[in-house]
Amino acid sequence: MFTVGAGWSGTRTGTKQQGIRVARAIWNDAVIAESAEYEEVEGNIYFPPDSVSEDLLQKSDTQSRCPWKGMASYLDVVVDGEVNRDAAWYYPDPRDAAARIKDHVAFWRGVTIEK
Repeated sequence: MFTVGAGWSGTRTGTKQQGIRVARAIWNDAVIAESAEYEEVEGNIYFPPDSVSEDLLQKSDTQSRCPWKGMASYLDVVVDGEVNRDAAWYYPDPRDAAARIKDHVAFWRGVTIEK
């Protein structure tokens, strides 16, 4: 599988009962990630690793490079046998400027983000 870790500016904390927004990543009616603590960078929500359902993710060989964040690794989202290829990404070894999103997971390609 993959290994994931913590942090970044813009962190949201608290609970829904306190009026703090809980972010959720949903695909095919399955909640893939859910947390009141998350990082928002360039319009993307990065979920902390302990808030992500790793059983719904599979490692992909895809990688991409961001000039300021570094090399991203991708994950397939798998729900009820359906695969959404490379629908999640994370930075296992980000550059210093993005150190706080290390191992946080973000989503796209049809994954709905609620917050």
